[in-house]
Amino acid sequence: MKRLRSAGALLLVSFLPVQAGGAAGPTRQPSLRGDLDIHDPTVLRLPGGYVALGTGFEGIDGGTLRLKTSPDGLSWTDAGHLGERQPGWVARLLGQEPPNLWAPTLFQRGTTTYLYFAASTFGKNTSGIGLMTNAALDPRSPGRGWVDRGVVLSSGAGDRYNAIDPARFDTPDGRAWLAFGSFWDGIKLRELDPATGLLRPGHPTTYPLASRGGGAIEAASIARRGGYYYLFVSFDRCCAGVNSTYRMMVGRSKAITGPYLDRAGRPLLQGGGTELQSGQGRFVGPGGQEVYADGAALHLVYHHYDRGRGGSPMLQTTPLLWDAQGWPRLPALPVGAGPEGTGRGPLRR
Repeated sequence: MKRLRSAGALLLVSFLPVQAGGAAGPTRQPSLRGDLDIHDPTVLRLPGGYVALGTGFEGIDGGTLRLKTSPDGLSWTDAGHLGERQPGWVARLLGQEPPNLWAPTLFQRGTTTYLYFAASTFGKNTSGIGLMTNAALDPRSPGRGWVDRGVVLSSGAGDRYNAIDPARFDTPDGRAWLAFGSFWDGIKLRELDPATGLLRPGHPTTYPLASRGGGAIEAASIARRGGYYYLFVSFDRCCAGVNSTYRMMVGRSKAITGPYLDRAGRPLLQGGGTELQSGQGRFVGPGGQEVYADGAALHLVYHHYDRGRGGSPMLQTTPLLWDAQGWPRLPALPVGAGPEGTGRGPLRR
């Protein structure tokens, strides 16, 4: 059986060494505090604070997406959940209401916030990516103002892809794109209508971006820097607490549609990928990552499983550093015993 994933902050430091390429960068990832219990996180910086969403808790609050807020990107507070129930189309598409919704991603265009998320069940690719929009997202009340826009994209048993783990990226030419996928034939890309956030009519092409020939790859996120598009993905086993082997990988391309290559020149469509971070110490199975803008800088948000808290999924954010060849890297892990959190225990999918 194929396993599926169920589915930032501004770092304040006093010592900023010079990294390759001449830019200053932090030596360590920030030590976050507060309520960090989250899985498959997405972060958006707004005037007045930060908002984070993550995969819902199984069988709790209808399995709806979880919310967190922060005034500074370092100290996080639980903000409840998004809505009292899952959208009605979820049960109609899947034939049942799943225990929870997965892997949200936040994107802003003008004053409108687009929230994409996945609905699926473990071990199947009968899945759907949904969309909600918010005309004026307020970090003080992040659960208000959302409008359900329905299904963007779905997959079924006859498809060679899985419609989960969405990530939107808009290119400088004004076009909009949705990366998605998990296991099966890997990571795919479809074009969106930039305004509606739904699939662009008359543009049915599905672009293949990365694959491990049916092996574990998911959690796509795309960033652009220095003339390259960077594709971030997660390899290996998710959602198993301290037994997780998730690790974050990256490749790059001159075009958003590919081909993406790793540092050694291996195509990501043939299993390539340059490792960005794997498990270390109590930071087990880092993944579910997403790139986001914090001011003028690119940051990365991800979850890891905290060995010191029985494998609870925990939030971590970090600035992205860049070497002289234009490849991203991460600062060292935070100093100390690890982040604080509520410690509900590992998610099971």
